[in-house]
Amino acid sequence: MRSRSSLFRAALRGLAAGALSLGLLSSALAAGIQVTDAWIRWLPANLPAGGYAKVTNDTNQEIKLVGASSPKYGMVMLHQTVNKNGMSNMVHVDAIAIPPHKSMAFTPGDYHIMLMQPKPGIEPGQKVPVTLKFSDGQSVTTEFEVRKPTASGPGEMKGMDMEHMQGMKH
Repeated sequence: MRSRSSLFRAALRGLAAGALSLGLLSSALAAGIQVTDAWIRWLPANLPAGGYAKVTNDTNQEIKLVGASSPKYGMVMLHQTVNKNGMSNMVHVDAIAIPPHKSMAFTPGDYHIMLMQPKPGIEPGQKVPVTLKFSDGQSVTTEFEVRKPTASGPGEMKGMDMEHMQGMKH
């Protein structure tokens, strides 16, 4: 049987862990930033993948997304697909402003998170942590579901017509 002092120490450790968890949770909630519908379109042969999600700004101020990272990828960048003269080009984006109480969506064919230099072992069905970084120093880490190359959006696994991707340059 445990002594009172060991029970007391165990209880304090549990309370401290709970307080730490609540502190981390409340700081993410205090930031007023939500990331939902997060997924990655996985590609074979170590090709770069596209990351997609909905980012919601529930604050009273504009926020600026300025970067992203993941321990499962060597390089992560913010990109946008731009169509010009019938050609689609992916361009690097330094920052994406999200107005107060608005959302922006990373979607195929528009803004996306470019995940390059994948670490071995990433495959459909897994979840990969991706951290979004904001200009005020805050960050939000979300689990992105890795989906097949034919996936076209959150909650659906049907294929995507890749014809519109012809002429894609990077």
